[in-house]
Amino acid sequence: MNIGALSVDLAPLLPWPAIGALALAALALLGFSLWRRARGTAWRALAVAVLLVALLNPSLVQEEREYLNDIAVVLVDESPSQDIEDRGAQTEAALAEVERRIRALDGVELRVVRTGAPEERAGAAASEEGTRLFSALTRALADVPGRRVAGVVVITDGQVHDVPADPRQLGFRAPVHTLLTGRRDEGDRRLEVTEAPSFGLVNKEVTITLRVDDLPSGGEGGNGFAQVTVTQDGERLPPLSVPIGVDYQLPLELKHGGPTVFEIAAEPGPRELSVVNNSAVVVVNGVRDRLRVLLVSGEPHAGERTWRNLLKSDPAVDLVHFTILRPPEKQDGTPIDELSLIAFPIRELFEIKLDEFDLIIFDRYRRRGVLPRAYFENIAHYVEEGGALLVSSGANLASPFGIYQSPLGRVLPGEPTGGITEQGFRPAITETGRRHPVTAELPGGGGGGEAPSWGRWFMLVDAAAQRGQTVMEGPNGRPLLILDRFGEGRVAQLMSDQIWLWSRGFEGGGPQGELLRRIAHWLMKEPELEEEDLKATVIDGRLEITRRSLSDHPPEVEVTMPSGETVTVPIQETGGGRATGQLPVTEPGLYRISDGTRMAFAASGALNPLEYTDLRATDERMRPIAEATGGAIHRLAEDEVPALRRVRADRDAAGPGWMGLQRNQDYLVTGIRQVPLLPGLVVLLFGLGATLLAWRREGR
Repeated sequence: MNIGALSVDLAPLLPWPAIGALALAALALLGFSLWRRARGTAWRALAVAVLLVALLNPSLVQEEREYLNDIAVVLVDESPSQDIEDRGAQTEAALAEVERRIRALDGVELRVVRTGAPEERAGAAASEEGTRLFSALTRALADVPGRRVAGVVVITDGQVHDVPADPRQLGFRAPVHTLLTGRRDEGDRRLEVTEAPSFGLVNKEVTITLRVDDLPSGGEGGNGFAQVTVTQDGERLPPLSVPIGVDYQLPLELKHGGPTVFEIAAEPGPRELSVVNNSAVVVVNGVRDRLRVLLVSGEPHAGERTWRNLLKSDPAVDLVHFTILRPPEKQDGTPIDELSLIAFPIRELFEIKLDEFDLIIFDRYRRRGVLPRAYFENIAHYVEEGGALLVSSGANLASPFGIYQSPLGRVLPGEPTGGITEQGFRPAITETGRRHPVTAELPGGGGGGEAPSWGRWFMLVDAAAQRGQTVMEGPNGRPLLILDRFGEGRVAQLMSDQIWLWSRGFEGGGPQGELLRRIAHWLMKEPELEEEDLKATVIDGRLEITRRSLSDHPPEVEVTMPSGETVTVPIQETGGGRATGQLPVTEPGLYRISDGTRMAFAASGALNPLEYTDLRATDERMRPIAEATGGAIHRLAEDEVPALRRVRADRDAAGPGWMGLQRNQDYLVTGIRQVPLLPGLVVLLFGLGATLLAWRREGR
């Protein structure tokens, strides 16, 4: 408890206008007395003055004050760049010494604020916005008036990304001192992606602009070339020689829809602080411009319009549809080209422009001499080299004129036995099909002892599955839908042409549109329909891993953290061919997940954090705020921790070998003592005495 300053307080007995009017009247009378040179004027003036002061009712006020400690803040940078070399050790040693010296000062309360610690690094904001020291300082001083802040000591490598441009934004007027870790004139190699698209067209090139710099620019290794490696979805591409110090255009092809992850890494430079900023990650989403589909119908039938309506209803599909109108039993000698509504451009479609189609569909097609044998061979090569083929078979597949008897037969996974089943049956999903993404969890598919609720079909071509996965079956377990990979391409074989019954709603119908959509997307190699797949995403601070497999017992997965640490995560079956696992996310950056065969990637926060843009210790960012607030900057690698002393608010806050903490003398008023200056009796005596003296003087 301290006695504060004295002050005089006025509590007028009358309103101020009334007191002013009385004072004017008194002055007028006194002025008249002076003009008349009346005796006793001085005593009258004294009496009036005493009465006027009495009306003001003055009192002496004395405050009882409690002086508060000033707040000194030590702001500790624990961001990832502080892990380089011995910066962490420098930080802890400096912190211990600064704490000791501040605690030795009287009237100072110490607050230590650590920011960028490992448990904070997984946050997206920290990764995208870099080191946010002053944001943490603002939060730490939210409950402190700015007039109590004695000063701030920042222990950092200088890579701070939220230094206020105007010191008034700090909310206080006190010095900001900086103790720099690291060494002067450090060098480092950096790879930076300066421009990258967020999406591109499948099977087209996208251009990524990157730059390799040897910092400081113009120093050792500031020219020449650096070897750069590029990994696309885990597959390493041929290395490149990239010129140092200039932007380099890197063309890369998107091979599939969905996200494609490119990892770009430069070899270590002649001067390296860390290789963590020698690499960058770019995620580009592949989208298909338009799906070009060739539909060849062997003859008009009830299901032909179903195929056409389905494909034409999708605005992303460019459909080319041809129907063979002439039945094979008609032998009238009329040339085929004269029977066509338009000329069938077989050479253009099946030789010149075959590779331009994304999907070829043969619907109830039989060999009639329209397509030469060589063109079937072209289609087989098209599939083998990455194309997609869907065959919807009618009874013609079992005849000697079926396409299985052509060179295309080596591509088809189902070999017809020559028999045909003609009875009502409900298509059923096989055990493999319940795990395959094309047929898993189809609406109405039954399961768990329940039969499918779909409408019946009435024809099935008997066949033996030679390859691939049979995902749907008919009566007696005969294959109905077979999916197969052939070479680089894919084949789907439907052993019936009666899927159109579902579209007509026969006996309640079935998921015809959804099934055909899934088949087409699987043939197009869409990532979400891969039967053997590994995916990972970061959700609410957890790494969610999903493994899809046709195997009943998928293996554990191995996760490589951004720091390089590797952990094993068990995954559990959740149904539909999926198994999932979780891992808490503790680091920002790219997580690599592997099951021994496939790789997946997931990003926490920014893929290329601002924190890693420049790892060199520098005073450039902190110098403006230090100069504006009167603070000092000292390098720990060159100087000892400077002395700390208290200074007045109007004095210099730094000097050679020392830093100052401001003495603010802020206080709380705990009590007030008030004593009247003119008690009533005193006023009465003074007034009467002055009046009597004036009357006596006037009477002489």
